[in-house]
Amino acid sequence: MIAEPLGRVLEATGYLADGTTAAPSVALAGSGTHDRLPSFGPDAWWRSGAGSGEGAAGLTVYFKYVDAPEAAPAAEWQQEIWNQGFAPLLWLVSPERIELHNGFGAPRGPDEAHANRLDTFRLLDEELARLDALAGRLAMETGRFWSLEPRVSRKTSVDGRLLRDLRLLEGRLIAAGLARAAAQALIGRCIFAKYLIDRKIVTGPRLRDLCGHGDLPDALGDRDAAGRLFAWLGETFNGDMFPPSPEPVPAAGHLDQVARFLTGEDLETGQRYFFPYRFDVIPVELVSAIYEQFVHSSAAAAPGANPARGEGVYYTPLAAVSLVLDEVFDGLTGAESVLDLTCGSGVFLVEALRRLVHRKTGRGAPSREVIRETLYRQVYGVDVSEAAVRIAAFSLYLAALELDPHPQPPEALRFEPLQGRTLLVGDARTIERTPAGRDVLMTEGAGTRKFDVIVGNPPWSYRGKAGTAARRAAGSGAPLQPRGQSLDFVTRARDFAHDRTRFGMILSATPFFGRSDTAARAVRDTVEALAPVTLINLSDLSGWLFPKANMPAVALLARQGGGRRADRLTLVQAHWSPAGERSHAIAIAPSDVATLPTASWKRHAGLFKAAFLGRRPDLLLLDALREKHEPLEARLGEIGVSFRTGLTFGDRSRDATFLKGLPFADKNDVGRFSLAMDELPAFDGSKAEWPRQPGVYRAPLLLVREFLQGSPRAVVAVAERDVVFTDSCYGASFSATRPQAAYLVAGIVGSALASWYFLMTGSTFGLWIQRLKRKDVAAIPAPAFARSLESEAGRRIVRLVRGFHRQAPADGEGNRLDDAVFDLYELDDADRVVVRDGLLRAGWQWKPGRDRSVEPAGADDLRQYASAFLSTMDAWLSASNRRRMRAEIYDVTPDAPHRVVRFVLEDRPGPSVVNVVAPDGPLRAVLARIGERAEARISEELVGVRELRVHARDEVSVIKPAARRNWLGVRGLEDADAVVRDGAHGGRPA
Repeated sequence: MIAEPLGRVLEATGYLADGTTAAPSVALAGSGTHDRLPSFGPDAWWRSGAGSGEGAAGLTVYFKYVDAPEAAPAAEWQQEIWNQGFAPLLWLVSPERIELHNGFGAPRGPDEAHANRLDTFRLLDEELARLDALAGRLAMETGRFWSLEPRVSRKTSVDGRLLRDLRLLEGRLIAAGLARAAAQALIGRCIFAKYLIDRKIVTGPRLRDLCGHGDLPDALGDRDAAGRLFAWLGETFNGDMFPPSPEPVPAAGHLDQVARFLTGEDLETGQRYFFPYRFDVIPVELVSAIYEQFVHSSAAAAPGANPARGEGVYYTPLAAVSLVLDEVFDGLTGAESVLDLTCGSGVFLVEALRRLVHRKTGRGAPSREVIRETLYRQVYGVDVSEAAVRIAAFSLYLAALELDPHPQPPEALRFEPLQGRTLLVGDARTIERTPAGRDVLMTEGAGTRKFDVIVGNPPWSYRGKAGTAARRAAGSGAPLQPRGQSLDFVTRARDFAHDRTRFGMILSATPFFGRSDTAARAVRDTVEALAPVTLINLSDLSGWLFPKANMPAVALLARQGGGRRADRLTLVQAHWSPAGERSHAIAIAPSDVATLPTASWKRHAGLFKAAFLGRRPDLLLLDALREKHEPLEARLGEIGVSFRTGLTFGDRSRDATFLKGLPFADKNDVGRFSLAMDELPAFDGSKAEWPRQPGVYRAPLLLVREFLQGSPRAVVAVAERDVVFTDSCYGASFSATRPQAAYLVAGIVGSALASWYFLMTGSTFGLWIQRLKRKDVAAIPAPAFARSLESEAGRRIVRLVRGFHRQAPADGEGNRLDDAVFDLYELDDADRVVVRDGLLRAGWQWKPGRDRSVEPAGADDLRQYASAFLSTMDAWLSASNRRRMRAEIYDVTPDAPHRVVRFVLEDRPGPSVVNVVAPDGPLRAVLARIGERAEARISEELVGVRELRVHARDEVSVIKPAARRNWLGVRGLEDADAVVRDGAHGGRPA
């Protein structure tokens, strides 16, 4: 039983459902699911994504009851929580107050524990309401907390601080004359020794017996003692545990540098603090990242090396690993074998080892025999980098020690070597031809060994024409993607799979979204071979998930459980959020999941991206436009016009003197409906790699900039005189046809309709770069020009665009152009909602638009949503003209984590209405009343970022997280369709 004050607080903030029952994402002490923290024993804890898997990456909030906060060892608890790396908050609840502490705040000494205290709340109703709004369960589930409390951030978590300190320590050792490899080996040995001491595998008395000192810094201060300690480590644990050291016992001055680090010296300022790190708590994955940092620093220091590339060892964030393994391991028994052909530092293998052991033992403590058997017989990795394999071995050993409930005596913990047995050094494409690979990966008479689970994050990089030629020469027989190589490793992995093998791999997203026929064939081959397939688009998260990558990412999951159909793709869009940016957690809502029939994808490749980024109304409109109109490229071909790329200077190998004297426009000269011809310089170049033919530059000339300019609208202009333009633009010369057609096309390309279309189908825009490719522009569905120019809407477009060239469009005039284009395409009201929202969504590719998308929805946003919803319902109700629907927008407080709109069916004719109503009580009371009418426990249904449609008699309530992006008009159209379907199936919460 938890203490009464704590129960009252947790109930008031939604963590307890009725004072005693934990909410779905909450665990109470004694449940057997708590993480290992040596001194801190929480009374309850909340974890994001609870129930989704066994991954260690979920954010955690800890709750602890104390009689007197000032007497509690808060500093020690904060230190352990900070070192764990996943807990943004610690709540200390006493009979009189609640203290919120920053779990990501760097730990302080006992006298400064208050430095990480964020706020204090009294046990009064109004104070508890304020606490609920800031950090209650719904605020944490929806991510609203992160918008309200900017002081909590991963920037101050253990990850960055430890890596920074060890980078500085390595630099100091090298500056003091120690070779880089020796410096890294020394740090590695000392970290492992500190781990053994912190976990009490080596106690103070045992350390004294070994080297004469009961404290590690003191042992390092005595070179002979340090030598005895290092010798014992090498004898007790096999050679895989450490990088080989060229200097087994460094000089006393070098040992002193490490000792000063271990006693808490700030390596930047030289000031002495208490040592903040607890290596018995720090995640093994972070220790792996330390060694990866060493690999990168060694590679960067090598003569002629590319510091960004290193040795090809890259750290896969634990959030991405857990996302993949949560799905791939669903329903497994723990007896399965796992292979990672590009294992790097072993982060996938470490998590796989943990999960396999957990599946075998359930909630019971695993035996050492089970752990070692799993390690030696079920987890396999390959990497081309010997340093990476060494890291993977070290990481797996640490994970095995971490899992061991009684790691004593130290002499009994010796591991069998992994290198050459389960961890192999070599190229994944040919690894079975090496002696070790032949022994491990080949079975007599049956070819390559087959594994039950294949995971990994293979290289994405494009290695130029030479690399492509080498890949083709290898000749796997499967279609190859044209640039990059990540799909090659999926193809290679199929050689080690049986027909039920599960796949979970993080890949480059570019072949999946590009317009290349070659890439499309490679993707289709992969999807068809591994069906059923789930793809998770991680592009929105590139800024923090893979910040050093030069392309977006997608996670491919194949043949996982869950009864998925092989003739359908499951597509998941992972959205950016302030919570993810600052906490490094990935949140996916059920509404982020869509399915696409494989046959539809094959017929219309453009539907693929739209199924990720769009909603059902987007897909319907795309289908309708493609059915009704030909692509712009075909329409231009009908009048003898084509889009061409401009002059490319490149290697300047061809004559370009025939262009001298013509006005010359670079990318910065082309603005939106503007091209200052009189201010353009004359072209005076004599050479270019691709000067193009003179006809490319003849007026009237439509120009479209390749890169967008801080706005989702394409930058397009018409030149009425000949002009040379560079390859930063695409041009279409209308010299042989009517000039009005150039202005018509400019209006279409510069409209909201085109912006929406580029977002839904463009090969790069909306994924990772604000760029339009020529094929993207050429693919826009376009009406026939002759009929369009004779229509009132077409003439209006031409007039507007001509006017914009004379005077830049003022605010709001873009809407006039949009309306004219909508009229030309004969879009109905619902389609116009879709496209206008599409322009807004396209604006999320820039920070101001992205930030606005996650702001809380206001009354105007909710009115637009409700109006769009009602427009669909009105179409259904108008047939009988006997009933109407009333929308009630609950005017909850701005900081509430959810918004609620109730739709009530009334027995009266007439147009539907939208009202804003004052709720009787806070959001929690509103949800409770809705639950009473629907006979459902609404608060328990609201887990994570889930959205709900709750049906009662003649009414439906829509409940969503407060972010604006959830309340767009296009979502109203989609939700109305869903409500109609719900009604046909009994109308339960969805």
